[in-house]
Amino acid sequence: MLMKQILEAYDVLDDSFVTGKKVEEYLRGIKADASIEVYELKGPKGSTDMVRVMIPGTMGKTRGGTAPTIGLLGRLGGIGARPERIGFVSDGDGALVAVALAAKLLDMQNKGDMLEGDVFISTHICPNAPTAPHDPVPFMGSPVEMSQVNKEEVSPELDAILSVDTTKGNRVINTRGFAISPTVKEGYILRTSEDLLDLMQITTGRLPYVFPLATQDITPYGNDVHHLNSILQPCTATDAPVVGVAVTAETMVPGCATGATHAADVEEAARFMLEVAKAFGRGKCKFYDEEEYERLVKLYGDMKNLQTLGQE
Repeated sequence: MLMKQILEAYDVLDDSFVTGKKVEEYLRGIKADASIEVYELKGPKGSTDMVRVMIPGTMGKTRGGTAPTIGLLGRLGGIGARPERIGFVSDGDGALVAVALAAKLLDMQNKGDMLEGDVFISTHICPNAPTAPHDPVPFMGSPVEMSQVNKEEVSPELDAILSVDTTKGNRVINTRGFAISPTVKEGYILRTSEDLLDLMQITTGRLPYVFPLATQDITPYGNDVHHLNSILQPCTATDAPVVGVAVTAETMVPGCATGATHAADVEEAARFMLEVAKAFGRGKCKFYDEEEYERLVKLYGDMKNLQTLGQE
């Protein structure tokens, strides 16, 4: 259960003066010697504070082990759209989940519960991000480019990635809670992981929801085609398998809307991601079938061109 951490993290983030350093102070209040990195990232429309947390595993690479490393990335444009909107916006749920997960994992370590694999958690903190036009409802913009965030969050050490993002501004996901995507790897949209579906059923107590992807959704921002949102953007910058964890709604909700965060929904998504991290570090959760992927590449060639901006 992460409800305590969700509420605490929300209280920290719902602040017009919040910075990455304030998030770091909150996390160090849980574990003073935690491995936390905070720095400013400047972009074409302003700046944001990157927050990166490494949770070492008992058999993780940071300790010379061989257990796989998972990345839990909180995707968003910003947590606030001030001065246009007052308060925490719907788009901020990705950051909320990421910060709550860091808090929970640090608290678990204090209590003697260590995961086997390393867990890398990252998000960014911007209380005054711009808004952007998007169909069917307005998006939150970002002061930095998506490619900049990818460079900070995606590294060769990551063996799999869960990317969590508010995904409510559409007509293709029509349920409250969260949904996951099929696995995306190097331009291929693969079948949805059975292991992830199992963990989703266990954590929610319901049948799983899987959201559809179009090819253009897994291409980089900046190619002037429509994207569902930024949830799968990490897949454009890594060879590791990526799965989106979408915080969802039955109705279309603008990313810049305030009062649209549902504590139970973001807690459920965070709890699912925590269980995936536990299982993945033990080698008990596969994001894709390696042999089947190799067969696809042998038959049809690689699809890495979809990780680029393409050719005019």
